[in-house]
Parts: sequence; structure tokens; C-alpha cells
Amino acid sequence: MREELLQPEESIDEVERSVDASLRPRTLEEFIGQRELKEHLSIILEAARRRSQAVDHVLFAGPPGLGKTSLASIIAAEMGVAIHVTSGPAIERAGDLAAMLSQLGEGDVLFIDEVHRLPRVVEEVLYPAMEDFQIDIVLGKGPAARSIRLDLPRFTLVGATTRTGSITGPLRDRFGLVARLDYYEPAELEAIASRAARILGVQVDAAGAREIARRSRGTPRIANRLLRRVRDFAEVRGDGTVDLATASAGLALFGVDERGLDKVDRAILSAICERFGGGPVGLSTLAISVGEQTETVEDVYEPFLIQCGLLMRTPRGRVATPAAWAHLGLVAPPSAADAPPPGLFG
Repeated sequence: MREELLQPEESIDEVERSVDASLRPRTLEEFIGQRELKEHLSIILEAARRRSQAVDHVLFAGPPGLGKTSLASIIAAEMGVAIHVTSGPAIERAGDLAAMLSQLGEGDVLFIDEVHRLPRVVEEVLYPAMEDFQIDIVLGKGPAARSIRLDLPRFTLVGATTRTGSITGPLRDRFGLVARLDYYEPAELEAIASRAARILGVQVDAAGAREIARRSRGTPRIANRLLRRVRDFAEVRGDGTVDLATASAGLALFGVDERGLDKVDRAILSAICERFGGGPVGLSTLAISVGEQTETVEDVYEPFLIQCGLLMRTPRGRVATPAAWAHLGLVAPPSAADAPPPGLFG
């Protein structure tokens, strides 16, 4: 049984990961949202069970926090097999991949997160493993080197990526199912927040869950994180119950505004509007101005700002829309571009 108190050898990150794992759905029935993808997976899994075969290789694409890792675990659970988890950057050499593949059992799931970051030499070793369930091992060096081919059990490779375009064509074509996860609707996020509250033992009413969902940027991971922070606020500043007023006050305290923007989101908009006159401004300049990496700004923050109609990407750089000026309480200059239609969460 897990100790209630944080032990010295445990880190806060380990506890957070443990909490996240406890909130993950374990079956397709428990998984909320992604209705079309769930239907596709249910058919594929049932067909594999009837044939007593391993599931075809699957590639999940989409922004972070939408459930790619959860779906990989669900595939393994539904098939009654083990799951082995790693990431693209962690597999540096072909020998690392060979050691991992040799440990797989019949039908096991190998989950590779950020699969687009696999080194090219490792990716080439993966091709025959995916297609023929065989792997070539080179023994020795120089003229005495020789290659032997090892047979592998039939396994299922589940890849996850936030950048589909960065995956090479030969690797992408070897997946039997390529699926993209979409952002979640507020009603789905409300159901996810309510389910997480039951697991965590948090008393939350419908209005409180709805407010958390509304500010969760269409992402279940963010909804679960905001629920935990509002829970903390309710326990310290309230009676432990999360209602509309408590959720609003708690989220405001932790810097999440009514549109779901956090401190960095607002810093990006403020930099464009106040320092660069609304843009256009280059990605590198913008990232430096807010103290973030260019990849972080481009992959984590910009997609939501664009969907909300607060930011535009143009050939000359990033441009703030009139909606961004209004959200910051500023007056847009006459030269500001016309705002695009509001996003799903605007």
C-alpha cells in the first residue's frame, strides 16, 4: 500500500505522475471523447481477439495531453498483454532497440512516445521488426563483423507523435492505423473532470466542473491538473467543495483566465501587442521575448491561441488579432488585421 506521506526518496514529479496514472481510463468504455477513434479501435481490437493475433501497429498523432498514452495502455489492457513504454529520444542506438524488442512477449505492446524523434539508424532497424518481426544484429567490427537475424514475437508497436509531418514516409506507411486525436468539447471535458473528481474524492458540483472544463483548452490533461489545483484551493480557502464560485476564484488565483489562457499565453500576446505593435514578429524573436524555446511556443502555446482567434501565423511572422488586443484590455491600432472566426473554445 502506498504511504500517504511523501517519503524523502520520492519527488513531487513522481507523485504527480502517480496521480495522473490513477486518473487514466483503463478500458475503451471508460475513455471519454474521441468517439470515431474509439469505434475504429473497438473493431480492430475485436478482430484481433477473434483471430488470436496481435493488433496491427498503431500511430496516434495530436497535441499533448489528449490521451495518446492512455489509449496505448487501453490497447494492451483490452488484449490482455503487457505494455513496454519508452520514448524516441531515449533510444539512442540500434542496440538499445534490439535489447527492448528481445524482451517482448507474444502480442505485447511497445509504446514509443515522440516516435518522430527516433534516430534514423534506429528507425531503419525498426522497419524489418515491424514488417517481418525479425531484427538484424551485427556482431564484431571490421572485416570480422557478421550479421545474424533474430526472430521476434508478433508484437504491436504503438507510436505517439505531436508532429506527424516529422515522421518519415517509410515509417508512417508501416502503421496499420494512423489516427489523429482532436481537441475535446467542453461537455466531454466536464465529464472527464467529474470522473477525476470521483476518483480523487473531491466534491464538485456540475457548475464547478463546467467552469473547469471551460478553461481547460480542450485538453483532458489540463482539466485534471486544474481540478487538482482547485481542489487544493477549496481545501485551504473554502470548505472543500468545488462550486462555481470556488472554481472561478481558484483558477483566477493560479493565473488561468476565463478563456483558459495562462501566464505564458498572456505574455506572448502582450509581447506582440505592446513590444512589437501587434506584429508581425518572428517566432525566434517572440520566443526570446517571453523566455521560452521556439519549439515550446510553436507546439504548446500557439495552437490554442490560433484556435481562439487571438493569434495569426503569416509569412512575415506572428500577428495579434483585434480579439487579442481586446482580451488584454488594449486598443487595437487601425492597421490591425481583421480577426478570423472564433475558435471552438473562444
